[in-house]
Amino acid sequence: MKLPDRSFATITVTEAAPGVALVTLDRPERYNAMTDQMFVELERVALDLDQVDDLRVVVLTGAGSAFCAGYDLADADRLADLGAIGMLDQQERGARALLAVRAIRVPVVAAVNGPAAGGGLALALQADIRLASPEAKFNAAFVKIGLTAGDLGTSWLLTRLVGPAVASEICFTGRMVHAEEAFRIGLVNSVSEPDKLLGDALDLADRIVANSPGGVQLSKRALHANMEIGSYAAAIELENRGQALLTRSTDMPEALAAFKEKRRPVFKGE
Repeated sequence: MKLPDRSFATITVTEAAPGVALVTLDRPERYNAMTDQMFVELERVALDLDQVDDLRVVVLTGAGSAFCAGYDLADADRLADLGAIGMLDQQERGARALLAVRAIRVPVVAAVNGPAAGGGLALALQADIRLASPEAKFNAAFVKIGLTAGDLGTSWLLTRLVGPAVASEICFTGRMVHAEEAFRIGLVNSVSEPDKLLGDALDLADRIVANSPGGVQLSKRALHANMEIGSYAAAIELENRGQALLTRSTDMPEALAAFKEKRRPVFKGE
């Protein structure tokens, strides 16, 4: 897999395994807090990775002891001085970055290695799957600073993960949700043993990579689309089209042949 040849100031991108890109927020001295530059770079990383033909999984994590502490308070002082249009531009810059992460065509696994606060929670929510370390903790404490939890997709995604009542309580109080509770309420898929988080994320990525690339990508497309479709009939129609399309690929005949021959299939995603 050939990754885009770019360097970034706030993010590193490496190949963790064949087909697996590891994206690391890299401002550990600031707990990987978000800045305008990080938003621009995160969008660029996501768009670049989406053009890598043999990309199969993206693992997203943070350097050091935090996943992402939200918007950098060192930059926040100037927000009150922005006009309405300037603030809207600022907000949309962040929203574009997180939407680009969510829209990557392959599964995104968030390895939440520490605090994910505010915009950091919103970023974790963009992933298809979230794994947490015991040190992970989450909050949406916007109300504590006079802002709304309707930020960067949080109000839409959190509600669908944990239900409206639990999401309301978390957002209205601004309290912290620690790793074990996050697992219990469905905010994360699992909590790893100490120092095992990245290994667990890469093991999960390996299990995804073992499957048909087209099958995985169209599964993601169907799951995302059907969170927004308002009727069962429309969901079935979308699913039917995906299945019909995939029967025209080389991967399905290969999977059937491998099953009959009692061997592991060799998928090409063609």
